[in-house]
Amino acid sequence: MNMYVGNLAFSVTEDDLNTAFSEFGEVESVNIITEKYSGQSKGFGFVEMSDNSEADKAIKALNGTELKGREIKVNQAKPRGERSSRKPRY
Repeated sequence: MNMYVGNLAFSVTEDDLNTAFSEFGEVESVNIITEKYSGQSKGFGFVEMSDNSEADKAIKALNGTELKGREIKVNQAKPRGERSSRKPRY
Protein backbone atom coordinates (compact mmCIF):
# COMPACT_ATOMS: atom_id res chain seq x y z
CA MET A 1 0.00 0.00 0.00
CA ASN A 2 1.24 3.46 -0.85
CA MET A 3 0.70 6.02 1.93
CA TYR A 4 0.74 9.81 1.83
CA VAL A 5 2.61 11.48 4.70
CA GLY A 6 1.95 15.21 5.03
CA ASN A 7 2.80 18.19 7.23
CA LEU A 8 6.42 17.07 7.50
CA ALA A 9 9.03 19.32 9.06
CA PHE A 10 11.61 20.33 6.46
CA SER A 11 14.27 18.58 8.56
CA VAL A 12 12.60 15.14 8.29
CA THR A 13 14.66 12.72 6.19
CA GLU A 14 13.69 9.58 4.31
CA ASP A 15 15.61 7.63 6.98
CA ASP A 16 13.40 9.22 9.68
CA LEU A 17 10.25 8.05 7.88
CA ASN A 18 11.73 4.60 7.24
CA THR A 19 12.51 4.23 10.94
CA ALA A 20 9.02 5.35 12.02
CA PHE A 21 7.14 3.10 9.59
CA SER A 22 9.40 0.04 9.91
CA GLU A 23 8.09 -0.43 13.46
CA PHE A 24 4.89 -1.72 11.82
CA GLY A 25 6.37 -3.90 9.07
CA GLU A 26 8.60 -3.99 6.03
CA VAL A 27 8.98 -0.67 4.22
CA GLU A 28 9.45 -1.05 0.47
CA SER A 29 10.19 2.57 -0.36
CA VAL A 30 10.23 6.09 1.04
CA ASN A 31 10.13 9.24 -1.09
CA ILE A 32 10.08 12.80 0.26
CA ILE A 33 9.01 15.24 -2.45
CA THR A 34 11.46 18.11 -2.96
CA GLU A 35 11.63 21.35 -4.92
CA LYS A 36 13.16 20.81 -8.34
CA TYR A 37 15.91 23.43 -8.13
CA SER A 38 16.60 23.99 -4.43
CA GLY A 39 16.19 20.41 -3.24
CA GLN A 40 14.17 21.73 -0.28
CA SER A 41 11.45 19.41 1.02
CA LYS A 42 7.90 20.35 0.04
CA GLY A 43 6.68 19.01 3.40
CA PHE A 44 5.15 15.76 2.20
CA GLY A 45 6.14 12.37 0.92
CA PHE A 46 5.12 8.79 0.32
CA VAL A 47 5.86 5.51 2.08
CA GLU A 48 5.11 2.16 0.49
CA MET A 49 4.62 -1.06 2.43
CA SER A 50 3.91 -4.42 0.79
CA ASP A 51 1.56 -5.75 3.48
CA ASN A 52 -1.76 -3.84 3.59
CA SER A 53 -2.56 -4.87 7.17
CA GLU A 54 0.82 -3.57 8.35
CA ALA A 55 0.24 -0.35 6.42
CA ASP A 56 -3.20 0.05 8.04
CA LYS A 57 -1.60 -0.36 11.47
CA ALA A 58 1.00 2.27 10.59
CA ILE A 59 -1.70 4.71 9.42
CA LYS A 60 -3.75 4.26 12.60
CA ALA A 61 -0.69 4.54 14.86
CA LEU A 62 1.16 7.42 13.17
CA ASN A 63 -1.60 9.71 11.88
CA GLY A 64 -1.72 12.75 14.16
CA THR A 65 1.52 11.96 15.97
CA GLU A 66 4.44 14.36 16.28
CA LEU A 67 7.60 13.93 14.23
CA LYS A 68 10.35 16.52 14.68
CA GLY A 69 7.93 19.06 16.13
CA ARG A 70 5.08 18.74 13.59
CA GLU A 71 1.87 16.73 13.75
CA ILE A 72 2.03 14.50 10.69
CA LYS A 73 -0.92 13.37 8.56
CA VAL A 74 -0.85 9.80 7.28
CA ASN A 75 -3.41 8.19 4.98
CA GLN A 76 -3.68 5.91 1.99
CA ALA A 77 -2.36 7.68 -1.10
CA LYS A 78 -4.86 8.25 -3.87
CA PRO A 79 -3.92 7.31 -7.43
CA ARG A 80 -2.97 10.33 -9.54
CA GLY A 81 -6.23 10.24 -11.51
CA GLU A 82 -8.39 10.49 -8.38
CA ARG A 83 -6.86 13.65 -6.96
CA SER A 84 -8.99 16.78 -6.96
CA SER A 85 -8.34 19.11 -9.84
CA ARG A 86 -6.52 22.32 -9.12
CA LYS A 87 -7.08 25.70 -10.66
CA PRO A 88 -4.48 26.52 -13.29
CA ARG A 89 -1.89 29.13 -12.44
CA TYR A 90 -1.47 32.03 -14.85
